[in-house]
Amino acid sequence: MTLTNRRFVLASRPDGAPREDNFRLETCPVPELVAGQVLVRHHYLSLDPYMRGRMSDQKSYAAPQPLDQVMIGGTAGEVVATRSASFAVGDHVVGIGGWQDYAIADVDGGAPSIRKVDATRIPLSAYLGAVGMPGVTAWYGLHAICDPKPGETVVVSAASGAVGAVVGQLAKARGCRAVGIAGGRDKCAYVVGELGFDACVDYKAAPDPEAFQAALRDATPGGVDACFENVGGMILDAVMARMNPFGRIAICGMIAGYDGAPIPLAHPELILVSRLTIRGFIVSEQLASWPKALAELAAGVATGELKYRETVASGLERAPGAFLGLLQGKNFGKQLVKLV
Repeated sequence: MTLTNRRFVLASRPDGAPREDNFRLETCPVPELVAGQVLVRHHYLSLDPYMRGRMSDQKSYAAPQPLDQVMIGGTAGEVVATRSASFAVGDHVVGIGGWQDYAIADVDGGAPSIRKVDATRIPLSAYLGAVGMPGVTAWYGLHAICDPKPGETVVVSAASGAVGAVVGQLAKARGCRAVGIAGGRDKCAYVVGELGFDACVDYKAAPDPEAFQAALRDATPGGVDACFENVGGMILDAVMARMNPFGRIAICGMIAGYDGAPIPLAHPELILVSRLTIRGFIVSEQLASWPKALAELAAGVATGELKYRETVASGLERAPGAFLGLLQGKNFGKQLVKLV
């Protein structure tokens, strides 16, 4: 029996904020496997802010998402057919299968496009969050760029999200004071009460630059030694004004500019005045760090020491709406789509 695959392709590039009609849902038959391939039935699709940048054709660190092709996206699922001795039916795997129910992966010859994971100790969905790309992003940015010392203050924007939540917990494990920035009372309560941050600034309660700077100043009486930045704009400006000499800033994302609006620095002279180190990074370029990071993250999740939260939409058809909600900050923790 021929299987039918549902998939979302990028139908048009957004002009400003994305819309659901930028995506198109298609159905097509699943091709027959050839030698060296496996068929994966996706259980979970990961939705991440980087996808917004790929939807545009502006110059960036990665090629734009091609029109009329399956939207890029991390996936976790199960092998349901195989023509490879390396993978068996029933194996749980993660990869970049995209916004679709099924994907064919080439696994023989060169580096396989999927990897096996143990879903008996760690929930399968966690391999798309705390024990996946977001977790490794947090681990690498904190250790390689922020490099905080015990007693130092680390500020984390988007602190309740999939990346920020891990950053703060890892910083606390290194003996640091962790200060989060999140939107809303509930998210800030989660950041402090469940994740163990020392403080959290609610940017929604301080929407103008002066009020936000005052709130951040109250939360960082000793200044800021390191910052893990996911947002940019007003938030980065305020953090830079609080940086201690020789502070380090890891630039992971610039959500404030994902719709194309310019996000200039208000006071770039602070880079010189405070002798700051500011470095952007892309975690896919740091493959040598992944094994060590994943081992530490997996151990933390397996023991319950590393906490995480998920927002799950049910059904592939809900992926566009869930993605737009992610960009608007409506999710709480890691945004996933459950496909099975």
